Amino acid sequence: MDKITEIESHLESNQYVWLITGVAGFIGSNLLEYLLKKKQKVFGLDNFETGHIKNLIEVESSVDSSLWKNFSFLEGDIRNIETCIDSSIGVDFILHQAALGSVPRSIADPVRTNSTNINGFLNMLVAAKDAKVKKFVYAASSSTYGDHPDLPKKEKIIGNPLSPYAVTKVVNELYARVFRQTFSVEAVGLRYFNVFGKRQDPNGAYAAVIPKWISSLIKGEEVLINGDGSTSRDFCFIENAVQANILAAFSTKDSLDSMVFNVAYGQKTSLNELYEMLNSKLASRLRGNARKSPLYVDFREGDVKHSLADISQSRKILGYKPIFNLDKGLDIALKWYLDESHKND
Repeated sequence: MDKITEIESHLESNQYVWLITGVAGFIGSNLLEYLLKKKQKVFGLDNFETGHIKNLIEVESSVDSSLWKNFSFLEGDIRNIETCIDSSIGVDFILHQAALGSVPRSIADPVRTNSTNINGFLNMLVAAKDAKVKKFVYAASSSTYGDHPDLPKKEKIIGNPLSPYAVTKVVNELYARVFRQTFSVEAVGLRYFNVFGKRQDPNGAYAAVIPKWISSLIKGEEVLINGDGSTSRDFCFIENAVQANILAAFSTKDSLDSMVFNVAYGQKTSLNELYEMLNSKLASRLRGNARKSPLYVDFREGDVKHSLADISQSRKILGYKPIFNLDKGLDIALKWYLDESHKND
C-alpha cells in the first residue's frame, strides 16, 4: 500500500480538524473538497481578494449535505493576527494557501504583496505556535529558485529572487525554519510549480497562463505569448498538489531532513508546446473552432526562462506519486472550463 492510500484509509475512520487559509481560492477550494469527502472537519478563512464565493458554492454542490455541515467559514484577513489566532484554536492541521500570487502583481504593488505574503504568513506561524498544531503546511513557490540556471531544480540549491513575490516566498521559508528551531512548529513548505486545474480563475490581469489561454480560445480571442514561446514550465495538475498537502500533513518529524519539497510532475513543457496542446484539444471539442496562431509579445519582467522540478526528494521522503501528467490534467481541466462556459451561454 502506498503512503497516500494508507493515509486516506486512516482519514476515513479518524476525523481531524483542519484550517485552510485561502479556502475560497483555487487550491484552497480543491483541498476543502478533498477533505470534506474524507469526512474531515474543516475551518476556512478567506478575505475574497483573490478567492470567490462561487468556489465554495461549487464545493457544497459536490459533497453530501451531511459532509458540508463539517465546514465552517470565517471571512477574514491573515494580516489581522487576532483573526489568525482565533481561527486556529482547536485545529490539528493548518494548510496555509492564502497569499497574493503573481510576479507582475508583486512588481506593480510590492508593498501589498509584502504585507500579505510576509506579515500574514508570520501571523499564521504565530497562530500555529499558539494552537500547538500537529503540522503547518504552507504554499511555497518555485519562484524561490530565482536566477539559478541549473535544471532540474533541487530543493537545496536556489539563486537570487527575480521579483518581490519571489522575495516574499524566500522569507516565508526562512521564517518557517526559524519557527521550527525556536518554537518547535512543524512547518513544511511545498514549492508549487505552475499548478493548474478546475476553479483556477481565468479572468483578470494576473490570471495564470493555462486558464487564461483556455478562456481566450473558447471565446475565440487572440492568445498572447510572452517572449518567443521557448519559455518552459513544469505544469502540475491540482490533484497532485492536493496529494502533496495531505502527505506533508502526515509526514513524520524524524523523516523531515528537509522542510521544503518540490511539488510538480517533473516534466518540462514550452509555452509553444502548451499552446499547441490546448489549441488541438479545443479544436476537437468545439465545432467551428479553427486553429489559430498566437501573438508573440515582449518577455515578462521578473519571469524565469525555464523551470523543471526534481521531485525525487518529495517521492522519497513524503511518498509523493504524481499520477496526472499535463496531457491527462488538461483533459480534465478543459471539461470543467467548457462546462463553465456553457453555464454562461
